[in-house]
Amino acid sequence: MYQNNLISFPSDATNRVMSQTNNNGIMNYVSGFASTPQEVDVKLKKLAFFDIHATLVNPSLLVPTSSQRLHENTLYFTLTSGQATELASNRDIRNASRVEYTMQVQLRFCLMDTANEQDDYFPPNISVKVNGKQCQLPNPIPTNKPGVEPKRPPRPVNITGNVKLSPLVTNTVQISWCTEFNRGHVASIYLVKKLTSQTLLQRLITKGIKAAEVTRSLIKEKLKEDADCEIATTMLKVSLICPLGKMRMASPCRASTCSHLQCFDAFLYLQMNERKPTWNCPVCDKQAIYDNLVIDGYFQDVIASKTLGSDTNEIQLHEDGSWSVHVSKGDAQILDTPIKSMQKVEIIDDLEVVPTKSANSESGVNNHGGTEPSSTTGETVDLTLSDSDEDLPLKRKQNSNR
Repeated sequence: MYQNNLISFPSDATNRVMSQTNNNGIMNYVSGFASTPQEVDVKLKKLAFFDIHATLVNPSLLVPTSSQRLHENTLYFTLTSGQATELASNRDIRNASRVEYTMQVQLRFCLMDTANEQDDYFPPNISVKVNGKQCQLPNPIPTNKPGVEPKRPPRPVNITGNVKLSPLVTNTVQISWCTEFNRGHVASIYLVKKLTSQTLLQRLITKGIKAAEVTRSLIKEKLKEDADCEIATTMLKVSLICPLGKMRMASPCRASTCSHLQCFDAFLYLQMNERKPTWNCPVCDKQAIYDNLVIDGYFQDVIASKTLGSDTNEIQLHEDGSWSVHVSKGDAQILDTPIKSMQKVEIIDDLEVVPTKSANSESGVNNHGGTEPSSTTGETVDLTLSDSDEDLPLKRKQNSNR
């Protein structure tokens, strides 16, 4: 559908980098300098919120241009007429100060390593100019470590605003950076479409929901494992509240790489990663990338069950794979413990307390239907009275209490 554009190099670029590759596929500079980047077979990790429509500049190794630490390379690309039209027609210009593009030209950096798919990684002291205009990069993350240069968060760079949307003009991307010991850096440019959390949720549902029977078998397996321990576990307690939004889950989800049963809400998780992509499971804090997410049919059935009360936030999982509403410990005590007669306490002041019997005790009737004499008089004992005050008449003491 789209035409891939390779890097266009100036005609006088004759120097080449003499390099060797170690077992990890990392390029080690030996000697010589080159004026242009060199294409390399490096693969970057797929970004969940972007669909790649075309590769404008293939992954290219940034090469030193001098014996100094600071270097500069230039990438070149030209849009096709179809790409230029698509970029121009998929933008929101209602806010003139900040134009939003659904289709974007995306610049990415990573380390030179052909062994594995690479995360985004910015070279030190990176600076980018697109068609002579300075490009805004993610702000460095502050650090308190002395002598350590702050690193930028690993994200792609949207350079669409500085790109010339014409098939007749070549776009230039000037990159200046500092080298790192025994490390090479790679740059690439793509034409991408930005996706929303709602789109990713719909794709997740379309991909398929994990059958309830799979989770039921996992519950049985977990409780069977615990049965071999000295202290056997006969049930598991699971919350229906999402650890992110602190509200009941609508689309219970977890990563296939996680070993726990506890789920989180898929839409809230996607929204969180749309704002700040970390892709860490909110339950166990392990990596939970989008491709490994799956909606759990078992817990989806639980949430949709008519036997589940609107205020029920926890359930119990049993050895046979079934579930029941979890009764809190406090509720169990109220249901199982007989109601005791409450003792009425009247507070006179900070140091005077008058306990009185319940209605049954005051009338001399005990719980078994018999009568017993009352052992409590109606007198008030004032702990603040001195020895001399005790000799006062009872009437004066009552007046003083008022």
